Amino acid sequence: MGLNAAMAPSADFKIGDKTITICAFDASEAVQNLHQKLVNVIASGPSITDLAFTELLDKPTIFVNGSISLTNQYHFTHIVGYVISDARFISHQPEILQQYYTGQPLYATLSVFEAMAITHPTLLLMHHQAMRILHPVDRPLATKAKPSFFSKLGFKGKLLNKKKSLTEFKTHPNFVIDDAHKPKPIGVSLDITYGFVEGGTVAYIAAQLAFSRQAGAIHLYGIDLLNSDQPRFYESTDNSAPSKLSKAITDRIVPSFNLLGRVYKDQGVPVTNFSPISKDLFNSLNG
Repeated sequence: MGLNAAMAPSADFKIGDKTITICAFDASEAVQNLHQKLVNVIASGPSITDLAFTELLDKPTIFVNGSISLTNQYHFTHIVGYVISDARFISHQPEILQQYYTGQPLYATLSVFEAMAITHPTLLLMHHQAMRILHPVDRPLATKAKPSFFSKLGFKGKLLNKKKSLTEFKTHPNFVIDDAHKPKPIGVSLDITYGFVEGGTVAYIAAQLAFSRQAGAIHLYGIDLLNSDQPRFYESTDNSAPSKLSKAITDRIVPSFNLLGRVYKDQGVPVTNFSPISKDLFNSLNG
């Protein structure tokens, strides 16, 4: 069930006359251990424009999607991750990667790397050793790959299982699943070597990544939710990508984060939401 760290898969990409390999995330890699440090996860909500970054710049930081553009304004000295889960971000904002990605540890889904192989092949060639594949627990890595792309991939392990219900992972030691939640079960991962649980926003994946890498505390910034109709801080009204957050807030995002906050706090890792916009939505993200 899930991935076995001892047989973690990898994906081979042929770019021009070269073949590069991107490995799956494995929490047991020494380089992944954050040694109980406080980790800041910075999302892309409009409230980011009002944030004073001075005291954050030297802390371990994980960016998601377009928030990495903050590196153009501020000198972050300890970037430990950059997370992209949706390939649509690559197609809608290709210039973000081109301008601001310079080899920071990149954690992304297979579909994202597939898109990057087309739109940013040079970045894959230059920085593939800093990249790791993430996968949702209920969608094994190869499930969504296109036939033309899958023929270029070399997988180790049995990765062609059909999509499963989260309920099937209720007894798995690396997940906490609430299958009584309606309209659909929700959950959280204790080790995303075995997969992450989707929660309606890429920041939810980033928080699971931080926990899996042995963060001592997790601080969330820019998870605004209530102003999702406004452009992200790096967008203008003319080029903002469509957001589905408003439809998922009540049913999925808020209950998922509340579950995550409770579970991780019980594990000794407090999670705090610093967005002034959404702070009243959550009951378990207060550290």
